[in-house]
Amino acid sequence: MLSKKTKYGIKALTFLARQEDQTPVAIADIAKSENISIKFLESILLLLRHSGFLGAKKGKGGGYYLIKEPKDINMAKVYRILEGPIALLPCASHNFYEPCDDCTDESVCAVRKLMMEVRDNTLMILENNTLADIAF
Repeated sequence: MLSKKTKYGIKALTFLARQEDQTPVAIADIAKSENISIKFLESILLLLRHSGFLGAKKGKGGGYYLIKEPKDINMAKVYRILEGPIALLPCASHNFYEPCDDCTDESVCAVRKLMMEVRDNTLMILENNTLADIAF
């Protein structure tokens, strides 16, 4: 299942993408609109800021804003930052590969084969969608 961190991160990015101009939006406004705990949202937005998707302005009129165009924010990258590996098993992962402890021969493992197909299809969907595609 998708974690709440990833779900809320995508909701927050979508909220910011839908703003008419790219003026900073207060965390409290995003949290209220999307029904997310402010504390939890703060940690998510900080992670997205450090990952290069968001900028932040302090003080009066401050908040978070997109520093990239929504069309340039790939959902596979967002997913990996917030959720981690796309694959459901470490042995099926491109970027986070690890062999399974209980597998004697992964070349004939039916579970790995199925999970690689799930990974490939999930990756295709995420890579072919940007924030602009899902926000508008």
